[in-house]
Amino acid sequence: MKTRILLLTCIFLLGAIFANAGTTGPGTDNGKKDDLNGSVVHADTKKPLKDVSITAFLTSKKEKVVITDGSGNYTFDDLKAGTYKFVFEKDGYKKVTKEKVIVKVDEGFQLNIEMIEADDFDLMPSPFHFSN
Repeated sequence: MKTRILLLTCIFLLGAIFANAGTTGPGTDNGKKDDLNGSVVHADTKKPLKDVSITAFLTSKKEKVVITDGSGNYTFDDLKAGTYKFVFEKDGYKKVTKEKVIVKVDEGFQLNIEMIEADDFDLMPSPFHFSN
């Protein structure tokens, strides 16, 4: 009887160890939180916007560009620590810029954005605008 209890205990412990295999230890993400993610939605309808281009700038240098998926979600992986400017762009919508976003090592960050459709007159310069 004691042998069966010992055997069952060992099987249970081994099962628990193998269930967690690959989720801890060096070289694995282990829930790494130095990523920036979020979603982009239409400001009025709150529907997700796909194919929005998001550019991350670190000290005026372009670091990375990602595109939102069909659900309006995006993720930046492995950004360097620092103060960023993020630019959100999509044809037919006004550009959104978020400046002074601080990214720290081992801290996740979520940045959700609402975009407004651009008016037709915002897309083309006025024919009456003259510059010297």
